[in-house]
Amino acid sequence: MGAKRFRRVAALAAVAVIAGTVAGLGSSASASHSWGGYHWARTQNPFTLQLGDNVSAAWDPHLVTTSSDWSVSTVLDTTIAAGNTRAKVCRASSGTVQVCNAAYGRTGWLGVAQVWVSGSHITQGTVKMNDTYFGSAPYNTTAWRNLVMCQEVGHTLGLDHQDEIFDNPNLGTCMDYTQNPATNQHPNQHDYDQLATIYQHLDSTTTLSAPTAGAAARATVDVPGAWGRLVSGSENPRSIAVYENDLDSRGRVVTFVIWA
Repeated sequence: MGAKRFRRVAALAAVAVIAGTVAGLGSSASASHSWGGYHWARTQNPFTLQLGDNVSAAWDPHLVTTSSDWSVSTVLDTTIAAGNTRAKVCRASSGTVQVCNAAYGRTGWLGVAQVWVSGSHITQGTVKMNDTYFGSAPYNTTAWRNLVMCQEVGHTLGLDHQDEIFDNPNLGTCMDYTQNPATNQHPNQHDYDQLATIYQHLDSTTTLSAPTAGAAARATVDVPGAWGRLVSGSENPRSIAVYENDLDSRGRVVTFVIWA
């Protein structure tokens, strides 16, 4: 058995108990948490998505954990590549997800994922972690960092939340928002099953590419007023929100926000 296959089998076995717990919760877990059917165009499975590393040394272990977690999927792998943007700006780069952290200020948000789509295809994405909040309690913990990074990268793969009720029991997945992230730091089997559904068909073209210096696209933005219309959630503290900004013939940008 190859090393990659062994890693996948072992990881899937490790989440089997969690998956059984989720199944037993019935309606607590969403039957489908794809957001709009958006996906990366690709011509084969598994495909590889580059995560651009624009994070500090303090965040590197969490980026490694997130990349490894999502690579358990049978349909995709994420690999960490050199980033090509300043973290404070966190510009998108075509065909990749650029991951950044910085003290973005008291914007109200803890983490933001922005995803550019054209038709039904994802073309690029960014993930930002706001150290203004992660630098102090209650967010300066491994559990909070893992949950937020895992969830925001999950959005760039085409996943929505499994549950959006803050006080519901944890589902054992980072795609579930919570006030106690201890058991919500990683994907669960429902996430991997949903990815398999999203990527069960193949495309004739691809929107994937490796990060290239100088290929930066439009900058992401840090304030709700520039994110377009609120389509889900709310702008209340300790909640989540999803915004859409139409770019005419250029597609749209979807912004997923975790409020501090």
